[in-house]
Amino acid sequence: MNLKKKLSILTALAVFQAFAMIPTNAQAAESSETTPVNTAKVKSVEVVKKEQPIAESEVKTGATTDAANNPSNNTPPANNESTIETNPGTTSPSGTEAAPVNPETGANGEQGSGGETTTPTPAVVQQPTTGGTSTTVRSGGDLTLYMNSNKMVQDGKTYVAGQPMAVKNGVSYVAIRALVDRVGYNVKYDNTTKETIIQSGTDELRFKTNSKMYTVNGESRMMKGAAYQEKNTFMIPLTSITQALNITYTVNQPAKTVVLKLNTKPVASFTVQKEIFAGDQVNYTTKNSSPNGLPIVDERWTGRQDSFDQPGLYTVTYTVQDASGQWSNPYTLTIKVDRPNLPPVAMFTTDKEEYKMGEKISYLDQSTDDEDAIEKRDWSNNALAFFIPGPKTVSLTVTDKHGLSDTYTKVINITGETLYSQSDFNKLFTPVGDKFTFNGGEVPATEKVPFTYTDEPSLLIRSNSPETVNQEGIVYKESSFGQTRFMIHHVNNTGKRVKMYVIATNNNPYTAVFEQQNMGFAGPTPFATVAGKLSIDKWFKSMQTGADQKKVYIQPGESKLILTELNNISMKEGQVISLYSDTFSDYTLDYNIVMIEENKDPMAVLSSLPVLDRDGVHNRGTYPNATRIITYDQEVGTKPSRLPLGDNASDPNLDGTDPMAFTSASNAGNFGVLYKITLNNVAPRTLISFNPRGGKYYGSALVNGQLVQLSNNSQSLSAPNEQNVLYRTGSYGESVTIVFSAAPGSNLPVNILFTPLPAEK
Repeated sequence: MNLKKKLSILTALAVFQAFAMIPTNAQAAESSETTPVNTAKVKSVEVVKKEQPIAESEVKTGATTDAANNPSNNTPPANNESTIETNPGTTSPSGTEAAPVNPETGANGEQGSGGETTTPTPAVVQQPTTGGTSTTVRSGGDLTLYMNSNKMVQDGKTYVAGQPMAVKNGVSYVAIRALVDRVGYNVKYDNTTKETIIQSGTDELRFKTNSKMYTVNGESRMMKGAAYQEKNTFMIPLTSITQALNITYTVNQPAKTVVLKLNTKPVASFTVQKEIFAGDQVNYTTKNSSPNGLPIVDERWTGRQDSFDQPGLYTVTYTVQDASGQWSNPYTLTIKVDRPNLPPVAMFTTDKEEYKMGEKISYLDQSTDDEDAIEKRDWSNNALAFFIPGPKTVSLTVTDKHGLSDTYTKVINITGETLYSQSDFNKLFTPVGDKFTFNGGEVPATEKVPFTYTDEPSLLIRSNSPETVNQEGIVYKESSFGQTRFMIHHVNNTGKRVKMYVIATNNNPYTAVFEQQNMGFAGPTPFATVAGKLSIDKWFKSMQTGADQKKVYIQPGESKLILTELNNISMKEGQVISLYSDTFSDYTLDYNIVMIEENKDPMAVLSSLPVLDRDGVHNRGTYPNATRIITYDQEVGTKPSRLPLGDNASDPNLDGTDPMAFTSASNAGNFGVLYKITLNNVAPRTLISFNPRGGKYYGSALVNGQLVQLSNNSQSLSAPNEQNVLYRTGSYGESVTIVFSAAPGSNLPVNILFTPLPAEK
């Protein structure tokens, strides 16, 4: 070999060795092994590749890599064989998919002995320069990686990675810089977040040194091993890129190679709006990208139309071409074109064209829609009966899911003849759950049902004062054992967003079991009556279904959150929550009900919270025997009568204590008391109705196991001249069971009325 050729080879070796000590990516700036570099104003580092001849003997193999370049005790398997983790969905281990290649042999089988007659295999040496994003355009062939070697072969050329492919704790690692250059992606470093970023078309991957977590398009994922720095080379698990970017690969153990099946074609897709009707403008939204980061220069459509005149199925295909001339695989979408939406047709009939005053009118809705998608029906003047003679105009407006509507109007005639008086008609025909007006002034003189009651053991914890909470603190403290009912009703007036919690503490030497038997929670809402009604509704439904049952085990000395429905949502200023729940514990538990700022830890701040004083208006207290059993065997309904509740006379208030004020308490209105009323002898043709006496009422009740609203159509009942239909008996006497509890935000007392029905005509 002449001196000139020797100097050329030595120069190439010197350049390669010099760059092996220089950071090949921006991550190296974090390594203690590198010379400090001022990166304050550098957001990324670009690596420009320059191909130079290099002897195959310069390619590192496992014999030197693991000893010299893997200080983390990354020892390969016996016989210098490496293993690579495989993904069953993308990998097909095979000894034939990739031809065996000797790591000591060049791409054409040439020996790299270093002799003068050996022709060096071309290799790529990476030169670092500062700049913007690194963009690499590869030639497109599959990429072969060699286990325990820094050799890579693509399109017949050999390339050298900054570090050999290595196995660490059973995970195969590759040098990120060299891999993405060959695959053809962009790589850059973000000094602000300390992340290495790989970009492939619209996909973006972010890695951090010494972390198993990485992100794919903003979504966090877990790698099989943590990324790390090895002599200024950033190493990542191979499968983190192959899985994220859907690169399939094959493993050839006999040849000690991994072959990445690289897709160089651009990718195209498109979407259209969900619903398309004949004649509508079709909006095509395209998405395309190149795995190489090449610009898209052309596109083709087959079957595309800006609008389709006729309904049916249409096939549309979209392809794109990148700057290298490659076309994507066709992307095909079948577009369903529906008939143009027609407005609904409103229509109703009545069973007659002419009615007497007080005669029931039957309305039959016969509205139609071409998609059977009527979502709203608005009636006007569709009274069940009229009590003034003359023509009456009734209309119905229907609206479909697209917002199109139609109105139908019908005129019926009311004669001067009377069938029922308005009072008799309402008693006979007002639907269950609806209300009607009457002379409520007559109710106090109506005979009371002389009921008696017994109590079931159930301790009521009523946390309702201060109802409006002005500061963070403990709104209630109590201890209880056995059957316990919680009633919690509060308004946030702290000026900040807060949450409420119930903390149970077990101060016994034994594990305690806390059972949540049912749950009725509502809010937050600005309306106290709404929160109160919905909490009662849900409480009753929970009793019916048993869907909210839970068990919590609390160890000795441990505190746990219970009734966690309460703290799922933050309360804004002025919002109300309402909760009812029946529970059981086998040992005495200490309960703290607190309101604190939403971002605070209730366990951490509990010991420092003040105990809030009652407001002097609303009620709080602990009351035993909070389930009241009323069983009445005598006949009711043969004459008008009433059963008053919450009046502190026939139905006395529960007596209890306010444990925080160290005083006695009386449960005004008996809120939180559950009434189980059984009427064993209700006369035939009896109207059972609900009449508030203390003010507006908005709630519900269970009647013979069915939930009945008080009242329907989101309307409250007004005292004293409105009553709500609960039940009607038929031609025979019946036993009727009513389960009732006063809804928070409503007013007591109330009366259950029993009225004989007038004869039907």
